Parts: sequence; structure tokens; C-alpha cells
Amino acid sequence: MVMALLEWTGERIIPKLLKPTNGMLLEHIARYYFATPYIKGRVLDIACGTGYGCHMVAKDRKRELTELIGVDNDDDTITYAKREYHHQKITYQKGDALDPLLPEKLGLFDTILSFETIEHVADDLLFMNNLYRMLKPGGTLVLSSPFGRGRGMQTSEPFHVHQLTPAEFEELFVRFSQVEIYYQRGPTFEKPRDGVRYFIGMAVCTK
Repeated sequence: MVMALLEWTGERIIPKLLKPTNGMLLEHIARYYFATPYIKGRVLDIACGTGYGCHMVAKDRKRELTELIGVDNDDDTITYAKREYHHQKITYQKGDALDPLLPEKLGLFDTILSFETIEHVADDLLFMNNLYRMLKPGGTLVLSSPFGRGRGMQTSEPFHVHQLTPAEFEELFVRFSQVEIYYQRGPTFEKPRDGVRYFIGMAVCTK
């Protein structure tokens, strides 16, 4: 029996439906490559989507990783991830990033990944509070988001509630003891250069 692929809506990356040179796919994969050095112990990928990133980091860091929880709010996507990107150290489950009980349900993590998620939620501060509560002391959060006109402002992206400005993005991490901000340009990450415009921020934060 052949299992159907997920329908392409543009909201979630489905690598098996995209060309290997697709720019959006390369950007998304690059974020997981960027995050692999921080993968250790118990790891959460919030809004994991189809699971390709969970599978990537689990294979790359199988010795350092004890458990990886991939959470998404869509039943079909979780079913797809379980089928297409199974790994013995990965558990996929349905969950809402804005559920105030999520920390009680999932527990504490050494590393949390959150890529291209915060622009999809109406209450980004509640979302950040959930992530902070789920991170162990000394743990690492790796979070990315596209830049835009700011909190509460309309965006041209159909699945985005709003897109933060670079200043608003940096303000998300004031509670953390250490914060490094990078900027993504295609599949590369760098500190800002004069004359270069950046559309995506990446933060590495230590609690």
C-alpha cells in the first residue's frame, strides 16, 4: 500500500516534494545544520513540521542525544513525520506551543529548537515564556524568525500573524544569561555586515 504524501500548502516544508536546490528548503535545512553543535541530552523541536530536521540532528548527534521530542499542532503532519522520519530516539507528538500547560506535559530540556515558529503565534511572549520554563538551567535555546514590520502589524505572508523587527526580536531574549544573535542569508549565518540586508534572525541563548 502506498501512503499519500502531505498536501503542499506552503506552510510546512516537505523535502520530498521540493527540488534539492529549492532556496526555501536550503534555508530550512541550514538552520538545523547550524543547530547541531548545540544538540545534547534531552531535546525539544517545537513546531517540528514534517520531522526532517529532527531526523537530521538525531542522526548527526546520536551519541550526544538521549531523547528528542518533536511537537507539532497538526495531526496529519505528526502522522507523516512518524512514517517518513522515524528514529529510535525521536518521539513525535501533537501539541500547542501556546498551551500554558505544555511545560508540565513535556518536562525540561537541555536544548530547545524553534525555527520559523514565533511569527505564527499571536502571543509571542506567552510562547517565549513556555520555552523558558521548559529549558533546564544552563540549557540552550536556538530560535529563528523572519524580520518584518513589527508586532501587531500585518504581513504579506498568509500563515504569519506578524513579523518582528530586529529590535523586537532581540528583546525576546532579555531573560537569558547569554545571547548571541546571528543573521541568515540564504544557507549561511553571519554577524551583520555593512550594506547587506538580512531577512531572518537566529538567536542562540543560554538560560
